[in-house]
Amino acid sequence: MSLTEFEEAVDDAIDRIPDDLARSMDNVAIFVVEEYDPGPAEPADTQLLGLYEGTPLTERDAWWDAGSLPDRISIFRGPLMRLCDSREELVEEILVTVVHEIAHHFGISDERLHELGWG
Repeated sequence: MSLTEFEEAVDDAIDRIPDDLARSMDNVAIFVVEEYDPGPAEPADTQLLGLYEGTPLTERDAWWDAGSLPDRISIFRGPLMRLCDSREELVEEILVTVVHEIAHHFGISDERLHELGWG
C-alpha cells in the first residue's frame, strides 16, 4: 500500500468515529509516521502501531487551555504494514489502531481497551 493509500485509510478510519465523539475531540492532531523511534530507556527493537502523546481530556483542568500544544497521535506505517498479510487486514488494523489511540485521548486505558476488544 502506498503512503497516499495508507493516509487515505487513516482518514477513512477517522471518518468512522461517531460524530458526537469526533466533536468532543479537542486540540489533537493525527499523523502518519513511517517508524517508531524508541526512547533511550526502551529496547532498540521496540515496535508500536500507534502512540498517543498528550493530556487526556479526563485529566485536563482550567490551566490546560493556556497555550498548550495539541495532543499528538502517531500511526506508524512500517509496523502496521509488516504486521498484516493483506490489504483488508491492514485496513482493519489501521482502524483498530486509530480507535485505540483516540480512546487514549478520552482517557481510556490500555487495559480497558483490551477488555473492549480494541487492544
